[in-house]
Amino acid sequence: MNQILSVEDGNKKERGKKNKIKNNAPMEIQTILKIFSIAILILGIGMIGTGSYSMQKQSSQEMANRKPVIYVEQTSEKGVLLKVSHDKALSNISYNWNEEGLVNVPTNNQREVETTIEIPNGTNTLKIRATDVNGQEIEYEKVYTLESDININIEPEGNDLKITVNGMQTLQYMTYRWDEDEETRIDIESDQAEETIEIPKGLHKLTVIVVDINNQTETKELEVNGVTKPKLEVTTDGANFVIKASDEQGIKKVEFIINEEEKYRLNLEKELPIEQRKEFEYSYPLHDGENKLEVIVYNESDVTETFRALVNK
Repeated sequence: MNQILSVEDGNKKERGKKNKIKNNAPMEIQTILKIFSIAILILGIGMIGTGSYSMQKQSSQEMANRKPVIYVEQTSEKGVLLKVSHDKALSNISYNWNEEGLVNVPTNNQREVETTIEIPNGTNTLKIRATDVNGQEIEYEKVYTLESDININIEPEGNDLKITVNGMQTLQYMTYRWDEDEETRIDIESDQAEETIEIPKGLHKLTVIVVDINNQTETKELEVNGVTKPKLEVTTDGANFVIKASDEQGIKKVEFIINEEEKYRLNLEKELPIEQRKEFEYSYPLHDGENKLEVIVYNESDVTETFRALVNK
């Protein structure tokens, strides 16, 4: 009896140990799951925080890189309305026509600025620049064409300039000046006129202004490099014809033609220094019988002088 009881007690102890092992396993798994869940939660919070910071940083950078907005509307035949807007203060707005005469528009660090721009006559390119306080800049460019009631044409005529003007209405007068010299006025009282003026030596700016009876004004400016024609003299000594040419800039080349068939060219700029080309002399044999000569000399500005003659030997 005692032996049997002893065995049963031993079995009870073994079963108790087994039960204890079975009861501890779920607790360990639950603990691991809790730790794992907490780790995932912390990781998720970190990722959300990093993503939020990254998005916020990207958004801030995008806002800093935003550029001003330029809006241009032609409100009349001769005018356009310029509007510039931005979410930041504007530091500079400027415009010009044909890359000349830059005009600055006051901004007073405002976010919206508008002004009216007058369209000049003819075909012209308007260029606008706007910059904000962060240095972000934007440009706008457009070509505008405005037909004028007054037309001014200037073309060379020898050592002079020929100015031709005409208008839809009667023209009152025309003025012209070289550089900043005093104006010369010419009364017209007609719908067209012509005037020939002498070109001064050197590089100068010519300004021509024409006004009609309605006080409509047209202005034209032109840079002119005033040069004189070369001096050319052709003579014969009985056996040869002799070319004598001179120019204050220097003779660049000489061409001569005999009887419309024989053509010759002297490229002096490749053969002589410029000081020796300011006065030049050259002779060439005459043919027996009739010699129809044509001589052309060019100076450094490609201004030419021509001589034609018929010589018998």
